[in-house]
Amino acid sequence: MTTSADIPGRRFQELERELSLATWLERRTFAANVYGARELLGLKRDTVSVVLPARNVAATIGAVVAVVVELGELGLLDEVVVVDAASEDGTAEIAAARGARVCQESELMPEHGPAKGKGDAMWRGLAATTGELVLFLDTDTEDFTPSFVLGLLGPMLTKPEVQFVKGSFRRPFRVGDVLVPDEGGRVTELVARPLLNLFVPELAGFTQPLAGEIAARRSVLEAVSFPVGYGIEIAMLIDVLRLVGIDAMAQVDLGSRQNQHQPLRDLSAMAYAVLVAASARVHGRETIEAFAPGTLALPTVDGVDVRQIALEERPALRALRMRDRA
Repeated sequence: MTTSADIPGRRFQELERELSLATWLERRTFAANVYGARELLGLKRDTVSVVLPARNVAATIGAVVAVVVELGELGLLDEVVVVDAASEDGTAEIAAARGARVCQESELMPEHGPAKGKGDAMWRGLAATTGELVLFLDTDTEDFTPSFVLGLLGPMLTKPEVQFVKGSFRRPFRVGDVLVPDEGGRVTELVARPLLNLFVPELAGFTQPLAGEIAARRSVLEAVSFPVGYGIEIAMLIDVLRLVGIDAMAQVDLGSRQNQHQPLRDLSAMAYAVLVAASARVHGRETIEAFAPGTLALPTVDGVDVRQIALEERPALRALRMRDRA
């Protein structure tokens, strides 16, 4: 039974949490539009790699690569690698024509078998690059600008204590020819945000916890495991928090991001992967594996659509190297 003595203590804890979150938001939220390419070039001391996971994004990949390659020619970036998922629409050819190095995901780290999803592509892309700072950028963005890159790099170059940066943006939802402000990101709002507020409230200040726009020190990224699918972003947030602490993490406002919206059934599969990855970190992998996760049943008018969701995790690259040397 809750007593009156419990209530003041609980309220104090809530107030303490709110103050801590407000302080972090003030200190570790940045705006992309304050950073210029030449300013950051003057601050650059480390090599920078950009990894672009891509799957059938012919409509957008050319513009994304063109922006990134131009910043590379300026000297701000040292590597631009597109990790292609056997796209059938010419994505790889367009990226190569625009100046990116293109790798097929399953040809990277082939000893680990075929790639199984976005997280797997990111992990293999990390292994295929050498930059001390690494940027991951989604390639289905329709309104990609240099500020996406400059914004992610800015906090790390101007604040050396920052080791991890997550993109933040507004997500309009397109209904036909109409854009509805701030109604995109359904898995974020219905799954990821409630999960983090309940179990990992230190991360509740991240506006877009599932954003694919990420910058981090290689030493951080190589110390965490990578879920092979859509659980990668929330898993990375939680693991990096435990590794470096919230004050070494930041977010940057990239403005507005418009990308393709997926059918609800596909979002259900994505939400399932997010739920499993987060739950494994909150409750323990052994607890979650006891439920034998991986099968998602989706009732239909004709029966049940059963989908197999890839939930494996690739080991931390640093641990993998140490094991190989042993």
